[in-house]
Amino acid sequence: MILHLMSSSKQATWGGRFSELPSEKMIAFGESISFDARLAPFDVQCSKAHSAMLAHVGILTPEERDSIHTGLDQVMKKIEVGEFEWKTELEDVHMNIEQALLDITPAAAKLHTARSRNDQIATDIQLYLKSASLDLIQGLKACASKLLDHAANHLEDAAPSYTHLQRAQPITIAHYCLAWVEMLWRDIEEFQAAHERANVCPLGSGALAGTTLKIDREFSAKQLGFTDNQGNPIVSSNSLDTVASRDSLLKFAFACAQTAIHFSRLSEDWILWASAEFNFINLPDAYTTGSSLMPQKRNPDALELTRGKSARIQGNLTTLLTLLKAQPLTYNRDLQEDKPPVFDSHDQLLQIVDLFADLLGKIDFNLERLEEAALDPMLFATDVADFLVEKGMPFRDSHHVVGKLVAKAEETGISINELDVEVTSQISPLLDEKFREVFKFKRSIERRNATGMPNPNRNKAQIDGWRSKLEKLN
Repeated sequence: MILHLMSSSKQATWGGRFSELPSEKMIAFGESISFDARLAPFDVQCSKAHSAMLAHVGILTPEERDSIHTGLDQVMKKIEVGEFEWKTELEDVHMNIEQALLDITPAAAKLHTARSRNDQIATDIQLYLKSASLDLIQGLKACASKLLDHAANHLEDAAPSYTHLQRAQPITIAHYCLAWVEMLWRDIEEFQAAHERANVCPLGSGALAGTTLKIDREFSAKQLGFTDNQGNPIVSSNSLDTVASRDSLLKFAFACAQTAIHFSRLSEDWILWASAEFNFINLPDAYTTGSSLMPQKRNPDALELTRGKSARIQGNLTTLLTLLKAQPLTYNRDLQEDKPPVFDSHDQLLQIVDLFADLLGKIDFNLERLEEAALDPMLFATDVADFLVEKGMPFRDSHHVVGKLVAKAEETGISINELDVEVTSQISPLLDEKFREVFKFKRSIERRNATGMPNPNRNKAQIDGWRSKLEKLN
């Protein structure tokens, strides 16, 4: 980006009331063009819609409107190819584009009629958030699809589950993968909600109380795509709230934070699973690095960086919440600082999502090691308790009995499923020879057959259902 750092000899927008220009330090302190230049495509879109509306109500002639549109296209082309000169003395993206447009057509002097930078930036933000939400939804869809592929390929392959990082009960790899799909779908729903929250047109609210000119806000909204499913325009209903609110940014920042947490948790799982102590998965070389000293090392840097970036994204949400917590109505210059944390959350999360969309397809599960861990007889302790319940024992009693059984196994050093019947029957007469059938993985998984459980048929139906839902995403 070309950035012009010298001060101007005149103030283009609000200088009429002032006898002295801002100092160089104030210009440098107050500029936002260094980060809000990325809103240029949305600002141009906003200006085109506004000028079209002004022509629609007769404030601009059709010729003036067309001249403005042609000029905006020329400005946008320069921006796209990196030839546009951004000037800090013009403060922000809005005035940089407007001043460049004035060099092309005198009609640009009428473009700011019936609008303020307050409703202009609010509109740019809404357009940006709608676009960013859709981009992330597509990335999350790709990640979820890769997890569904793993689930389909491992419907009956054994895996251990954990609570407190201690082995808990036997599941399948499919059930494990589907847990992450559930999380990513909630993330998709959060971004859908963020898109909906941003799908309200602020344009026409002016600085804070609208305008005395006869404008058509609904026309502008339609031009910009702020419409419901039937094509009806959606406009904000209170001009004070419109220019002061940044709730749509909060909604988006929260969606980013929640999604980052989910990828961070997945990363933590796989950092452990890729260690020699677990050895449940193999990470591709392309997403690991080595040590400058220890030649044997394969470090899970991509996963560790994901954990780190998630912390950064949480911090961005906190920054935005803190920024907004004590602001009076309506617009305050503090709000200039709302964009960097949101832009950063978007950028960092997009990197994470893009990386995992590729990484997920390259993960290999170590099936033998996973099965070995999943067939640990201790993981079937709850199955034994259920076995006793089916024989009429209250669960609290069965839990106590199996606890004694586990203690006996630990005391004798004999696996719980290999204890002699004479020993088990002393703990409970119901623990006869048949209780050994409980320790079969296939039996355990097939009997977990209610909604949400790891029975392979249940999981297969879930996979089909998820694929159908993902295909319907735009």
